[in-house]
Amino acid sequence: MLTKQMPIGSGFGAASTTDEVIEGINLSGKTAIVTGGYSGLGLETVRSFCSAGATVIIPARDYDKAADAVKGLHKVEIERMDLLDSASIDSFAEKFLDSGRPLNILVNSAGIMALPQLTLDKRGYEYHFATNHLGHFQLTLRLLPALRKANGARVVSVSARAHQLSGVFFDDLDFEHREYRPMLGYAQSKTANILFATGLDAREKANGVRAFSLHPGSIASTDLGRNFTPEQLKAFGVIDGHGQPIIDPKNDRKNIKQGAATQVWCATSPQLEGMGGLYCQDVDVAPLAQPDEKMNLSDISSTRLAGVMPYAVDIDAANRLWEMSEHLVFGR
Repeated sequence: MLTKQMPIGSGFGAASTTDEVIEGINLSGKTAIVTGGYSGLGLETVRSFCSAGATVIIPARDYDKAADAVKGLHKVEIERMDLLDSASIDSFAEKFLDSGRPLNILVNSAGIMALPQLTLDKRGYEYHFATNHLGHFQLTLRLLPALRKANGARVVSVSARAHQLSGVFFDDLDFEHREYRPMLGYAQSKTANILFATGLDAREKANGVRAFSLHPGSIASTDLGRNFTPEQLKAFGVIDGHGQPIIDPKNDRKNIKQGAATQVWCATSPQLEGMGGLYCQDVDVAPLAQPDEKMNLSDISSTRLAGVMPYAVDIDAANRLWEMSEHLVFGR
């Protein structure tokens, strides 16, 4: 499982854009679903898929906002869905399955980050974990019949380098017995995204469904960092003294087209044919991270490592998360 986690020499890099990676890709006749598809990286992903001829469906909590965001794009459909509302996920999935269409691409791009206070959903689950992982887990499993029907589908989970701050605390998912910190809640959910891709690929590759996860980069021009103050964003090195985003791809500071490039590549590139269960960054398969004992990985402002933590692609942890998620979501 771990030995294949190494770059393949894609020919792309940190500064590559969605326009570059989608060039020459024909998605005519293909259907994609993109959560979070009406803002930030998700919206850029939708634009890229549409430019290649795909029909794209956007599940949206705010229907009017989504409709306004995608004006001018062709072959885009919007359906109501809330990742924190189990019934709405089931309703969305059932409507899609009833259409009889195969699902070629599912990009789980929606997410929340760094809620300042510990917040639980109506089921009692921590908000980051519930939104970023459990909602997408339920959606993906409900859509599995359509993904299998495509005979070559891809599921892409947008994670983050922040997964290096925390593994999944299986015995304390909801911070009942440990101190809550905003980035630890986010980090745990981002590790869960990677483990989910690992587990999904292992289970479904025989059915033609391959899964990938990725780090898009640090993109200050999206709404994801709205819970940080300008002072914090400056300290992280993502905005300058005038409050403008810093664009420096070699140091992981990207614009939206550069940030969305990796997820578009994971979803469409023929270079990944026959592969899966991989974590990617900078439009290539990422290496395994090499933690330094001197690094303070509990501090978001500390130096980040290149690659994916071994605990995030561990098949035993992926299986444990899968079983726990099935219980939390479906009660089984």
